[in-house]
Amino acid sequence: MDATNDFALPKRIALSLHNNQIINNLTLATLSIRPSIAETKRSLAWNSSSKADSLHGMTQKAAAGIKESGISLVAGGSGGIGTAIVRRLVRGGKKVAFTFQQSDPSALVEEMGNKATAHRIDLQDPQACRKLADDLIAQHGAIENFIHAAGPHVPMVHLSKVSPENFADQVNADLVGFFNIIHAVLPSLRTTSGSITAVTSAATARYPKRDGLSAIPKGGVETMIRALAAEEGRYGVRANSVAPGMLSDGMAARLIDTGELDSNALQVTMDNIPLRRFGTAADIAEAVAFLVSEKANFISGQKLNVDGGYSV
Repeated sequence: MDATNDFALPKRIALSLHNNQIINNLTLATLSIRPSIAETKRSLAWNSSSKADSLHGMTQKAAAGIKESGISLVAGGSGGIGTAIVRRLVRGGKKVAFTFQQSDPSALVEEMGNKATAHRIDLQDPQACRKLADDLIAQHGAIENFIHAAGPHVPMVHLSKVSPENFADQVNADLVGFFNIIHAVLPSLRTTSGSITAVTSAATARYPKRDGLSAIPKGGVETMIRALAAEEGRYGVRANSVAPGMLSDGMAARLIDTGELDSNALQVTMDNIPLRRFGTAADIAEAVAFLVSEKANFISGQKLNVDGGYSV
């Protein structure tokens, strides 16, 4: 037998015993700290839950289908589409407040009885928007739905003929006005896990010539809707848009009355609609009523084209 191996064997045995002792010590140490790890996990879970409750108090209620009641606010409720939305929401049992700027709302208020109130406001005034939100919250407790159907008459004209000043005015009226009122009502919508619905335009999906003054700002509104859906969903807030096609009332009716859409243009438009007919403001109101209802409580960040198939 090799003498070198005779000396090496005891060393290997000793080293093996030493390694086994180290492993046993590590195992005992691990077992001793496992309760601390478990306790730490429980503590972290509790702290996380507590923070979630304080930051997103209404989220759990939204998940359980529990909503605080309040009022529905319709911006632009005196226009053709806005009036139809107010009527539909009231018919569905909602309490409604609506805004107007120029159109006389007295007939609609009388028609709705004590189910709707009218509020004159310029949406380009942030302070006026905040005051309206504060007043409605003080009177009704909260705002549970916000519907944006406001917007001035938009002439059909080639963009090359639009001045920078006119373009800026339109963006301020449509896009900035929408942001101002959303900024004012959003804190209350968070407490109710409410909904936001903006009436935009099918022209953002299929562009008709001379409609840039309307389509471009409304494209911005649709982008803001998607942003709100992404950012405010943690509070249970839903945000969607409804995009009307050609209607026999509302802004389309005004374009017909002013002669901006003549008989030839109307026929071309009709030929581009698979259903071969125009819609109505009531069609838009039905879409809005669906999106603010509990039937749509898992729909957010979407655009619903109500255009007879025009956008396809």
